[in-house]
Amino acid sequence: MKFKFEGLLIWQKGMDLGENMNELADTFPQKEIYNLSSQVKRASDSVALNISEGSILQSGPEFRKFLGYSIRSIAEVVTCLHKAKRRKYINETTFETYYKDCFDIMNMTIAFRDKIK
Repeated sequence: MKFKFEGLLIWQKGMDLGENMNELADTFPQKEIYNLSSQVKRASDSVALNISEGSILQSGPEFRKFLGYSIRSIAEVVTCLHKAKRRKYINETTFETYYKDCFDIMNMTIAFRDKIK
């Protein structure tokens, strides 16, 4: 048995993003543990969490709303990545890799949301 969201590529990629950001945040300085580290972890986890929550027992419009929350969380992750780069916690290559992941997940989620009635 599976929950239907487990088969969604956007959920799977959202799960990967959460794990990647968790690992990345653990490399930030200790002074960021309650600030940027915590924020990027929570925002990235929210991507998959909102997809799963919205998919269960929700109407189409309600699911679309939760997908919107997921998209906003992706934007929050991107802003955290910019902050991490500006503070020199990550290099340009790392930034570009995760930025592209976020951009791809965002576009996939928007396309999926646009198909829901």
